[in-house]
Amino acid sequence: MLRDITIGQYYPASSLIHRLDPRVKIVGTIVFVMALFMTSQVAAYVLAAVILSGIIILSKVPFKFIIKGLKPIFFLILFTVSINVLFTKGHYIFSLWGINISIEGLQSAAFMTSRLIMLIIGSSMMTLTTSPIQLTDGIENLLNPFKKIGLPAHELAMMMTIALRFIPTLLEETDKIMKAQMSRGADFETKSLRKKAQSLIPILVPLFINAFRRADELAMAMEARCYRGGENRTRMKQLLYGKRDYLAFLLMIGYLAVMLWI
Repeated sequence: MLRDITIGQYYPASSLIHRLDPRVKIVGTIVFVMALFMTSQVAAYVLAAVILSGIIILSKVPFKFIIKGLKPIFFLILFTVSINVLFTKGHYIFSLWGINISIEGLQSAAFMTSRLIMLIIGSSMMTLTTSPIQLTDGIENLLNPFKKIGLPAHELAMMMTIALRFIPTLLEETDKIMKAQMSRGADFETKSLRKKAQSLIPILVPLFINAFRRADELAMAMEARCYRGGENRTRMKQLLYGKRDYLAFLLMIGYLAVMLWI
């Protein structure tokens, strides 16, 4: 299940979405997430689903690969649905043994589930279609105006990208450590809360050691390449907006305007 998490992974492909400027995709993700929390109208969620479906088709990322990223949050979705269905008051359509289900509860559960699923898929699409280097350059460029108030834009962008990039790596290592411990007789299927907490120790200790080792290796590699931060740093590929990027910005503005109108 740990390998099913798609946030932080990059899926190489030759698509229109991949060729977009990383700044467009970052801003687009922020706009999409904001729009999801701005309204609870059915028409707004249908529009968001249509837009997201179009992006998935244009990105050429396999739909199965995207859906795979929802497996780790299945229990979170189930918990969200249960809370909304069971504890939302309104016009009850079912009542038995103290369990009351209302129309408003079902509506709230549907909205929250749709919002959560589209939020995960929308965020994953940004990392799936943007390489770590492009993501770093895009975040840094967007943060450049804040340098005037002393914000270290390059360092902050680098840290965010490295953290995002190492999510799938650490999850893969966690999976390997769990399998190694299970082959030595470790029990991770126990229902006892105390034993579950104790079983995490043989996972967390080697995981932290590996994480610090990787961080040290990364620091040594950056020093060997004379990395000194963003000061006087040049880039082989400069970020330049093209016609498709301006068109994407126009579509974003139109989408946000329609969501506000709805």
